[in-house]
Amino acid sequence: MNIAVIGAGYVGLVTGTCFADTGNHVICVDNNEDKVKTLKSGKVTIYEPDLDVIFERNVKQQRLTFTTSLAEAVAKSQLIFLALPTPPNEDGSADITHVINVAKEIGKVLTDYRVIINKSTVPVGTAEKVKDAIAETFKGEFDVVSNPEFMREGLAVEDFVKPDRVVVGTSSERAKKLMENLYEPFVRQGNPVLFMDERSAELTKYAANSYLAMRISFMNEIANLSEKLGANVDEVRKGMSSDSRIGKRFLFPGLGYGGSCFPKDVLALSTMGNPYDYTFKILNAVLDVNATQRKLFLDKVYNYFGKELKGKAIAVWGLAFKPNTDDMREAPAVYIINDLLKKGCTVSAFDPEATDNAKKIFGDKVKFGNSEYEILNGADALLIITEWGVFRTPDFEKMTKLMRNKVIFDGRNLYNLQTMRSLGFYYNSVGREIVEEKFVY
Repeated sequence: MNIAVIGAGYVGLVTGTCFADTGNHVICVDNNEDKVKTLKSGKVTIYEPDLDVIFERNVKQQRLTFTTSLAEAVAKSQLIFLALPTPPNEDGSADITHVINVAKEIGKVLTDYRVIINKSTVPVGTAEKVKDAIAETFKGEFDVVSNPEFMREGLAVEDFVKPDRVVVGTSSERAKKLMENLYEPFVRQGNPVLFMDERSAELTKYAANSYLAMRISFMNEIANLSEKLGANVDEVRKGMSSDSRIGKRFLFPGLGYGGSCFPKDVLALSTMGNPYDYTFKILNAVLDVNATQRKLFLDKVYNYFGKELKGKAIAVWGLAFKPNTDDMREAPAVYIINDLLKKGCTVSAFDPEATDNAKKIFGDKVKFGNSEYEILNGADALLIITEWGVFRTPDFEKMTKLMRNKVIFDGRNLYNLQTMRSLGFYYNSVGREIVEEKFVY
């Protein structure tokens, strides 16, 4: 098939690359000329495991191309995917301005039947608005489909090529057949392509992401209570997750969720009922818990140092909102580091992939290292923010020699409590007892 993907950001680039890898001819469109130039040169513009290999293969075989011309892409393609940003409005609802504006432009250049597919996460009713926007100028036949993505950053390629399910919202049999053919290579093991109406498909994406965010926030609440009751959240989690009705995923306590999806999707769904006088009480609580979780972590640091905080050297391991990505959007590290800087701390940080993006946020306010150990020299404390694999089995002896004080605040529960006790660290994690080896100032 000939496919256009409008928007070469995270979702668009992964979508276009994976479709090209099953033999389709894909042209990705973006209005950022520098980005298109970089992509044309054969370089990916995001970090995502395995994406570069597939990208390079399909660019070389000329199944994956790039342009700034919307008209060119529409003319060459039967299926047109919209992978455009939908940032929050001031009230938290999703802003679909980019989606509607592009739909209007598509309407101006259509000449015959096309299927326009919303891959972006959009509010319920957007498919109808896209259809109306196109119909303002194009009076011929076309279909608008809702096909939300369910990719996890860091595992996006795997999620795309081996999906749990594919959700397609359409009332058109013609569009349904085309979508069946498109996704057939990805569901050969029997995972379903679920066809439904457009509004249900749009709501499914918000419901899924918000439910997962709710699990994370619930587990953080259990962790906070565990600290007060003297329980170990790791053991509680194991006891819960062994129940087949609950399962093991999205039950790890920490610093709350971040990234490009959960924060804005939970916020958008929580406001979706406002025009109908419906209050989404559970999601309002989820938002509150997520915001509080980062503050509680910082409170541990501030309570430890007391009034002697100004001038303290704080090392930070992990900047991206999760491992295996360079995405800094809504990353807990941004909130935590900014607050440390306001308190007069000096901050040094390391992340295996997100440093370049972090430099755009912090500039020279933060000292960035080339390794996890480089930033520990003279540190009064280490804060672990992102659970990169490289942080899981560090050289503790080397850390001891570098750090001024053997103090670790672990927001991801990477280490065994007995191990930290035997090594003589002060170790404060989430939902577990504190290993007390407090340095006296």
